Amino acid sequence: MKPAIKILLMAIAYLAMFVMGAASGMIHPRCYAYVGAVLPLISAFIYLYTSTLIRKFGAAVILNGILLLLFLIAGEADITLIIGFVILTALAEIIRCHFGYDTLKGIRWSFLPFVYSFFAYTAHWWTDTEGSLAAAVEEMPAGYDELMKPVIDNVPMLIVVLLLTIPVAIFAMRIAERALKAQTADMKKD
Repeated sequence: MKPAIKILLMAIAYLAMFVMGAASGMIHPRCYAYVGAVLPLISAFIYLYTSTLIRKFGAAVILNGILLLLFLIAGEADITLIIGFVILTALAEIIRCHFGYDTLKGIRWSFLPFVYSFFAYTAHWWTDTEGSLAAAVEEMPAGYDELMKPVIDNVPMLIVVLLLTIPVAIFAMRIAERALKAQTADMKKD
């Protein structure tokens, strides 16, 4: 299979992961708000594999860029998402460049800012709380906005979840490295 097709498949898998994360909100608002902490268990495989295919600038740009484009087309991209994606993607690319595109160290370190991309997607709850609650009244079952409010107000829990994302991301990347050993065999180990 051609590398371009593999990269496209990884972008589709990344989109599917976002859809799954967003759909978790149907269970409870906490799921939507906090699922980003466990999504690295999936995104580590996608990011690592994409990075082994693109051994230069572009792995984070392609994954977040395609997703951002689709969000813009669907009218789902607010300013918080756009700014968050741009900053997190730029950080991931800069870090990967600094440590080397052909090193596992570069992929590992660049994954840490990249992994917060789902939180850029959910950030509108905290940056536009009134708009998010109003949208919930229109789009979700009755009473969903009342379930959202305590989740939004619990900022200490959000901070804990954001911090918890780091060890989960590190753990997930180590698992992905072991699972994708053949793809990373010729990369510099550090």
